[in-house]
Amino acid sequence: GPFSVVNAAAGATPFAAAAPGTLTHVDASGRAAMVDVGDKRSTARVATATARVLLGEAAFNLVATNKMAKGDVLTVAQIAGINAAKQTHSLIPLCHQLLLSKVSVVLTLDAAAHAVDIVTTAKTHGTTGVEMEALTAAAVAGLTVYDMCKAVSKDIVVSDIRLEAKSGGKSADYTRRGDGDGRGEWTTTTTTS
Repeated sequence: GPFSVVNAAAGATPFAAAAPGTLTHVDASGRAAMVDVGDKRSTARVATATARVLLGEAAFNLVATNKMAKGDVLTVAQIAGINAAKQTHSLIPLCHQLLLSKVSVVLTLDAAAHAVDIVTTAKTHGTTGVEMEALTAAAVAGLTVYDMCKAVSKDIVVSDIRLEAKSGGKSADYTRRGDGDGRGEWTTTTTTS
């Protein structure tokens, strides 16, 4: 079928640990599989993501003066982002349901670019990371800004949805470099709690 994948790892079981550099959500036969986190140690985990919404001058001015017909764009987008983080497991099929201890969604206006910048942070203490929750919050907050402003402009662009940093768990911490090349770097700091 269209989803068949030949697995070169003879004798691998569907629940075998992924080799370094391989996809973790694929079983030995190449099928999608949820990762078993039952044996992982619970640690504090934090992830930060960002997004940007390019509104154009007319929509930006309405948002900045809180005169958009649908209401307070920034507050509604903030709440939508928080709700989205809490529902990530329902939206992304192989994500685990997490008990989030904190979700922060901050939207700021960039007048020079006629844009809304979004920064989200998700926190938990558990056996799997919160990157997807932070990314989902950023994406949905951005889409909410779009939805509330689309009557004014169809040229709005939701862009630059990306992970900025993560910490906790077995892998090293990650921080995106600030040189604009779109690549991040893994630091050697690991969580021991």
